[in-house]
Amino acid sequence: MHNMAAIMSEILCGYTLPVRGDHGVVHWARVLENGLRVAEAIGADREVVALFALFHDSRRVNECRDDGHGERGGEFARSLRGSLVHLDDARFELLFEACRLHTDGYTTGDPTLLACWDADRLDLGRVGITPRPHRLCTDAARELLAWAHERATGGYEPDDVLVSWGIERT
Repeated sequence: MHNMAAIMSEILCGYTLPVRGDHGVVHWARVLENGLRVAEAIGADREVVALFALFHDSRRVNECRDDGHGERGGEFARSLRGSLVHLDDARFELLFEACRLHTDGYTTGDPTLLACWDADRLDLGRVGITPRPHRLCTDAARELLAWAHERATGGYEPDDVLVSWGIERT
């Protein structure tokens, strides 16, 4: 398994937005929890989903529109291959594509991609957007929608996840 706290430390060294901002660590932690639930239900690669949660917004430079941020996050993950990111080529390509395409609205593809994209979309409530069921990729995500939306709009902070990543409680 990956050393998520070490990866988080590397991410935060170059992260330019507020750490607890709209696209920061609390969002990533909810994406992780959302993604692991979807992954379990559909048989997706849980390790890729967990890494997606960290990298998908890790190289954003703007809280609003930020074209190319997913690809930058994927490239950052690529820069850590062999040191902190240990996936074979096929699994790494899933991670890279999940990051690169996560804002493009796709709803079909490999189950691991779908779990990643749904995990992120389920947390749209944090920015005032209610996810539409037909824009989610999986029935599993549609079943989680009310639960995830309540957490997103309520500002729920998954403390156990954050602490495991080396993020102090507020």
